[in-house]
Amino acid sequence: MEPVDAVVLNFNESTLTLLNVLIGLIMFGVALDIRVEAFRRIARDPRGPVIGLAAQFVLLPALTFVLVGLINPAASVALGMILVAACPGGNFSNFLTSYARGNSALSVSMTAVSTLLAIVMTPFNLQFWGSRTEGARDILTDVSLDPIDLMVTIVLILGVPLALGMLTRAKRPELADRLRRPMRYFSLAAFFSFIVFALAANWSFFLEFIGIFALVVAVQNAVALGIGYLSATGARLPEYDRRAITMEVGIQNSALGLVIVFTFFDGLGGMAVIAAWWGVWHLIAGLTLGTFWSRRPTPLPATAGMPTPR
Repeated sequence: MEPVDAVVLNFNESTLTLLNVLIGLIMFGVALDIRVEAFRRIARDPRGPVIGLAAQFVLLPALTFVLVGLINPAASVALGMILVAACPGGNFSNFLTSYARGNSALSVSMTAVSTLLAIVMTPFNLQFWGSRTEGARDILTDVSLDPIDLMVTIVLILGVPLALGMLTRAKRPELADRLRRPMRYFSLAAFFSFIVFALAANWSFFLEFIGIFALVVAVQNAVALGIGYLSATGARLPEYDRRAITMEVGIQNSALGLVIVFTFFDGLGGMAVIAAWWGVWHLIAGLTLGTFWSRRPTPLPATAGMPTPR
């Protein structure tokens, strides 16, 4: 069996370009739900977003570092786990929060802010925790990862589409309303299709190591969901907010992780499949948890914010 750290996935430049375009379109679709009011709402009542973002960008990377130390996976798998933990909230967290009858206003606000923070926090967390992990440190040294280059990549594939989507919502609300539902379905179908294509192109490798990846991703995702819920519970936030924060922390932007792997790490196998399988598993886990919560409505606080998106 070839060591997972030595495997490079079958992925070419045109496929990477397609992935970048898909992520940009997905982020544009998410931003169609985001109004400037989301930022004003955070300024008025910052407790929920601050708790959620601290769980997202501080607790999750730190506890992932601890988890890596406990299970001691191959170096590329360890760095893949740290990379996913360093990414912002995923593109479908807003939908899953709505489905789970959580605070959609809080979810949308966190998505907007976490996307902006990711420009700085994703390179920082990847470098900070990766350089402290044996094996992963060597990979970072070998690729000479430039945080500025990584920041520019994140701005282009997340920041620019976010700004365009919010501008469309502000200037052409009727167009945003027409596009938001089709874009949501397109995003889900396009990302799943891409993951299936990527796995099919590397099927023998995936089958060889799926046991490792499935277990690692399931454990890390359970930790992420738990961090979100327990952080919100510890802050004595209402159940309505706890569900939103749980989804925001537990649903990671693994598509961004894939772009980073193929742009900066030449498709390193352990990293790529961790990120790709996260893209599948966190939706399975999120839908399962969302279904459980959807059957258990929670009272709406008096300050519940804007209505749940359609």
